[in-house]
Parts: sequence; C-alpha cells; structure tokens
Amino acid sequence: MTLSTLKAYLDLTRLHFFFVWPLLFCSGLFLSFARYGGFSWFLVLRAALIALLGFEAGFVLNDYVDREVDKKDVEHDKLTKYWRPFGQRPIISGDISPSRAIILFFVLVGATSALIFTLPFPNSAYVFVIMVYSYLMERFYQVKKRDQRHPIAQLLGRTDFSLFPVAGYLCNGRPDVTALLYFLYFYPFAQAHLGANDIIDVANDEAREMNTIPVLYGLKGTKYWILFFTLLHFLGALFFMQVVGSITSYGMFISLLLLLLANIIILRRDSSVAWLRVLPLFHVAMLVSIIAMIVDYFI
Repeated sequence: MTLSTLKAYLDLTRLHFFFVWPLLFCSGLFLSFARYGGFSWFLVLRAALIALLGFEAGFVLNDYVDREVDKKDVEHDKLTKYWRPFGQRPIISGDISPSRAIILFFVLVGATSALIFTLPFPNSAYVFVIMVYSYLMERFYQVKKRDQRHPIAQLLGRTDFSLFPVAGYLCNGRPDVTALLYFLYFYPFAQAHLGANDIIDVANDEAREMNTIPVLYGLKGTKYWILFFTLLHFLGALFFMQVVGSITSYGMFISLLLLLLANIIILRRDSSVAWLRVLPLFHVAMLVSIIAMIVDYFI
C-alpha cells in the first residue's frame, strides 16, 4: 500500500477521531455495569472494537452513498479538512474506487457482526438490530434529504447516532428506563450537533441541492434549531441525572456550559469560519460527559 493510498483510507474512515467512538459506546456500557454488574476488561475491549469498526463502517457508507452529489462541492477548506486528516474525499478524488469502498464497508460490518455475536443472548440481538437499523437509517438520511420539504431525514436520521451509546449499554444491560433516558438525553445533542455541521457547510449543501436545515429554514432558522435542541438536551439532562452518579452529573453540567457558550457564539456571529471554530466545543462537551460516565464507575 502506497503512502497516498494510506492517506486516502485515513480520510475515508476519519481515523483521527478513532478514540471518540469507543468512548461514546463504552459510556453506555459502564452505565450498565453500575446497574447490572458484569464488569470485565475483555467485555470492554470487545465493546470498544464493536464501536470502532461499526462506526468506521458508517463513515464509509456515508461517502459511498454520497459519492455523486459530493462532486458538486464548492468549498473544500472547511468541514472536509476538519473531519478528514488529509482534507480529501477519496472516492471523489479517485484515490479509492466505489467498489473498494463498498467492499471495505462489508468487511467492517462482517467484523463488527462477528464481535457482536460473541456477546450473550439477548444482548447480541439488541446490538445487532441497532447496527442494522443504523446503517439503513444512515442511507435513508443521505438519500431523503435530497428531495424533502420538511426535515424528516434529520429527525429520523439522527436516531442512529443517538442509539449508538444505548447499544453500548445493551452489550451488558437490558432495555430499561436508564437506556431510554440516555437516548432522550443524547438525541437532542445529536440534532444540535447536526445543525452546527450544516450551518458551516451551507454553501456545499446549496450546490448539491440538499435540503438540510439551513437550506430549509435559512441561517437564522438553523441557529434557532441548534438552540431549541440544546435546550431540549438541557431538559433531558435533568431527567438523566436522576439515574447516574455524581461524577457523571458534574461532567454533564460542564458539558452543558460548553454547549451554552457554543450557542451564544453561533447566535452572535454570522461567519462560517467562526462557526467552524465553535464546532470543537460540541465535541469537547460530548467527551467531558461520556468520560465522566466511565470514570464514575471507578470512583
């Protein structure tokens, strides 16, 4: 494999964010340990690999489904460089063919499935069903937003990301109130995060004729979208704090402060460059809360 090919695969899988997905997935797993017991480092390792391989497969699927519309991009110096370590869309550039990309997707899905079925039943069934649902919903989201008049793709499509930490919980736990409250806490964050991504990338979305939130409701409407779901995230946090430990609650509080700061900047600024600088606040906010959930188990 040449260096250019290696760089292309790193861009395709957004591999510089590799550590985030296992942490997010395992935040749910560690919540289940607190409720159901069953802690083992072997299970943590399997869950981390399920998260890493499964999420990377989702990135590959995203690029494969959007391989034609992404050719219409007019700006390449914003989100592309943020999400991809070498700033390229390798299917569009021709560094990775669509056939190789889809093969990689199925290899990753196969490896993820094999790991999932090492879990005991019915946990394996819960996680596998969420995985299949998530890939179907990812494709639905990418296709539906091309011709919609209302944000159906966004409202349904982000359920896949929202179920990701819940799947981690179900590696060891059962569908219960804690799992539901985690979903209700995380879903509004996923929507606010999506709005933040879309408001930065509005020029490309208009060129691709994608009916994202800014295209449907304009920049002002997108700012209110982000604020509305951030406030719902705050409300979800109030309920979720009732079933988690004190360290997790402190982490969530810091996370909410970071999101509040991000919203203030987004509301007051009208520059995509400024909005891009705010995007890491969303990711740091998420990391603070999920790391707190993991640390809480040990303290």
